[in-house]
Amino acid sequence: MERFINILVIHPEEIIQIGLKEILSGGGNNVLMAGSNEDALTIIGKKEVGIIILDINALKIDKNVIQELKSKSLLKNNYIVLIANRYSTDSKLVKGMQLGAVDYIPFPFNPNLIKSKIEVFKTLYYKDQRIGQLLSNIFPETVLNELSLGGKFSPKRVENGIVLFTDFVDFSMKAKASKPLFLIQQLEKYFSKFDEIMLKYNLEKIKTIGDAYMALSGVTEDEPEPAIRACLAAIEIRDFMRNERDVAIALKRDFWEIRIGLHMGPLVAGIVGSTKYSFDVWGDTVNVASRAESGTKNGSISITKSIHDKIENYFNTIPRGKVDLKKRGGSIEMFYLENIKEENSMFNEGFLPNSDLRIKCGLWSMDFEQMRSWILNHMKSLLPEIMQYHDIPHTLNVEKAAIRYAKLEGVNGEELLLIRTAALFHDSGFILQYDNNEDFAKALARATLPNFGYKENQIEIICNCIEVTKPGLTPVTLLEQIMVDADYDYLGRPDYHVIVKKLRGEMEDFGTTMSDIDWIEYQLNFLENHHQYYTITAQNIRNYGKSVRINDLKKKLATLIQN
Repeated sequence: MERFINILVIHPEEIIQIGLKEILSGGGNNVLMAGSNEDALTIIGKKEVGIIILDINALKIDKNVIQELKSKSLLKNNYIVLIANRYSTDSKLVKGMQLGAVDYIPFPFNPNLIKSKIEVFKTLYYKDQRIGQLLSNIFPETVLNELSLGGKFSPKRVENGIVLFTDFVDFSMKAKASKPLFLIQQLEKYFSKFDEIMLKYNLEKIKTIGDAYMALSGVTEDEPEPAIRACLAAIEIRDFMRNERDVAIALKRDFWEIRIGLHMGPLVAGIVGSTKYSFDVWGDTVNVASRAESGTKNGSISITKSIHDKIENYFNTIPRGKVDLKKRGGSIEMFYLENIKEENSMFNEGFLPNSDLRIKCGLWSMDFEQMRSWILNHMKSLLPEIMQYHDIPHTLNVEKAAIRYAKLEGVNGEELLLIRTAALFHDSGFILQYDNNEDFAKALARATLPNFGYKENQIEIICNCIEVTKPGLTPVTLLEQIMVDADYDYLGRPDYHVIVKKLRGEMEDFGTTMSDIDWIEYQLNFLENHHQYYTITAQNIRNYGKSVRINDLKKKLATLIQN
């Protein structure tokens, strides 16, 4: 699996910058260069830089360069390596290490030594990233931030926290009748989908207890309308399970049903354990949410009055009256949560929130995940079967490359969703026509994206990104450059020959046949005379591989001509 990292070289002399870039090129290294600390601060404020190589003579007594770089950096776990040349003093080197540098490289440079040292810190960087991902799956971001600052997390009382519980109906009976491996696979499938939905609506999964799933809203995050977001998540879980049930019934298979309950009230959140930590919540609110779930009918969602009062203007509900709370005692007024009111839902169908409701909840106006599912299913159904190259795997590879380039170039948030959308739509025109397919792809995007909450200006950016994938056009904006580079990412990858074999087969199916010599000359003409990478990232990580492909093709061509 390819892994990539931004490495920033800070040195006033361009010849030193270029020398280090040549030494470090390849191996997934995207080497960036800055001639001053000010230029470096601009770069690290926009891009995630894993390793910083800094000239030790840039350290001044009256200015803490290292600490400033760390404080302004988007990443908090980057590694600073010093360049110590003959003009450096031992005191500067010691000071640099005391201020946070992890190592130094001597000048004049020893390429093998530099590569070895950088590889060590790359390995540490990737491990840090992995550990960070694992911790984010265990603890909320607010908890991690407090732990990193003070080493502990103080219990927090929340007055209006929302607890969501789900539970599978008759799970014990299904467990007895199913093989353990199948049971675990089903739970993994469903809980993974629930995790996606929690992420989509900015809820926090707390834990699973057997077949029960527990999540919070309005406790660990600052986004608005936690009750609405929790209800949106509950409806999407219920509808997903209903679809699973309907498919199983059609195929005459066993199916699982779910119950969901939500309640809002005061609770305490904190970390328990001294060796194996666990984030959890306590309070009567948790008990009531659990009773709301266990007391609802199969395939339904029960919400308490505290939730209902917050969401009644946006959702259709059915009163249940006072419901006794078993084991806990007492009773509480409950409602069945049915669906979103038509005027607040996408397509006026009551299942998914429209852009206005999404914005009210602090979400992106567009429902990217629903759009992604729709366009991929649309292409799977309608793309001609003879498409060997412009197929679904190609679209997914372009999307993956677009994500990689975007992140390395410092593109996140809404712009990342826009470039991913363009990548998913850019070859959809092959549904209708082979030549000038981009025009149909743009028309399809303009016709369908408004249904998923995309605004006119967003659609225009997406269509411009699709347009520049036409041969002969030059991308202007960064997003356009990322789109074109992602489309041709494979030109610099080791699997180039596997991919172009599919392209040749597709071209033959559509009437373009070439001899082996003509085919190699066709590739060389494109690689040498027509194609170029536009983003700094693509130039850094793919140009070398592209040059290798060109040399390979020239050798093959010479062999064919000789024979």
